[in-house]
Amino acid sequence: MARHPQIDLQVAYCSLRGAHSAYDPDFATAVQWDVPLLDGYNWVEIPNIGTGTEAFLGLCNPGLWRIIRRGSFDAVFCHTGYLKASFWIAFLASKLSRTAFLFGTDTTSLSPRDSRRWKIAVKKIVWPGLFRLADQVIVPSSASVALMRTLGIPPERITLTPFVVDNDWWTEKSKLVDRDAVRSDWGVTSGQQVILFCAKLQPWKRPADLLRAFSSLNLSNAILVFAGEGPLRAQLEAEAKKLGVASRVRFLGFVNQSRLPAVYTSADLFVISSGYDPCPVVVCEAMLCGLPVVLSDQIRGRFDLVRPGETGDIFPCGDINALAASIQKLLSSAVALAEMKLNALRRMATWSPQENVGATVEAIRIAKFSKTAGKR
Repeated sequence: MARHPQIDLQVAYCSLRGAHSAYDPDFATAVQWDVPLLDGYNWVEIPNIGTGTEAFLGLCNPGLWRIIRRGSFDAVFCHTGYLKASFWIAFLASKLSRTAFLFGTDTTSLSPRDSRRWKIAVKKIVWPGLFRLADQVIVPSSASVALMRTLGIPPERITLTPFVVDNDWWTEKSKLVDRDAVRSDWGVTSGQQVILFCAKLQPWKRPADLLRAFSSLNLSNAILVFAGEGPLRAQLEAEAKKLGVASRVRFLGFVNQSRLPAVYTSADLFVISSGYDPCPVVVCEAMLCGLPVVLSDQIRGRFDLVRPGETGDIFPCGDINALAASIQKLLSSAVALAEMKLNALRRMATWSPQENVGATVEAIRIAKFSKTAGKR
C-alpha cells in the first residue's frame, strides 16, 4: 500500500504488540514475530493510556485526535474495533475534520464465539446503525459482504478488500524448503502423507475433532502434525495416547513466522476445523505453499478460496465422520491431490496484495467523493 502511487500512507499504531516481545498466555511464552513488521512505510506509535486489556479502555489513545485533526487526511482507515475507546476517538476526530472514515469487520455471522444468544439480539439492533457510520464498510470476504447486505447496508457503501498475506514472500520461501529434510526431522518416511493443523490449540479451533477423525481412519501411512501451542495441548497428547495413535502424531509447539513456510510445504493436506474463525490467514498461507485445505463450514470467510473438489473440501463443523471422509477422499488419490495443489496455487494468484490494495484505493476514492459531494 505504501508503494501505491495514489497513496501517501501514514500508519498510527495504538499498540506494538507482536512487533515487540510480549507474553502470550495461549502460547504460554513470550512472542515476537521474527519477520519485519515495521519496515517500508511511515508509522508512529500513539501512546496508550488504557489498561492494555480486552476491555473498552484497553486501547485509549488520545493522541489520535491530534494526528487526525492536524493531518489534513483524505481518509482514515480504522482497524481498531468499535469496542475500544480509540475507535471512537478516531471516528469523532475524522467527522469533525470532514475526513472520510472507513472501517469494517471480518465476521460473517451475528453469532459470537461464546454462543451467547443475547449478543445476537443486541447486534441485530446496534450493527445496522453502527456500520452506517462508515463512509465505506471494508470487509475481507464475500460472506462478510452478504452479512452487511442483510443488515441493510447499501451495496455501494460496501467494499470487499480480500484478506491476504504477502504472496511473494510465501511462495519464495516455500521454494527454498528442503521438504525431505523437514519431514525426516518429523520422523516421516517417503511413503507417508502428512496432515497438518496449524493454529493455537484452543477450544474454538476444535483440534480434538481432527485428532479423533484421524484416529478413526486408521491410516497407517499418514502422520498428523499439530503446529501451535495452547491450553489444549496436554489434553490432546493424552487423548492421542488413549486412542493409540500417539506414535503417528507430532506436536511442534509454537512455530514462528519465518519457519512456517517449511511446515506447510512439508505437509500434504491442511485441515482447519474451527467452530468460530471468521477469516483465518492460515488458509492463504497453506494454499500459497501448495496445500489443499479441508475447511469447517463455519469458516465462511474462506469459502472464496476453498472449493470442494477443486482446492480442497468443506465439512459440517463438529461432524467427526464427515471430517474423516473428507480427509480420506482427498488423500486416496495421489493424482487428484497433486492437481488440487496446483489449483490452490492458481487460486491464490488472484487473491493477493494487488487485489487488496486496488480495492482499498477504490474504497477511499468512493468515500472521498461522497464526502466531497456532501459538502456541496
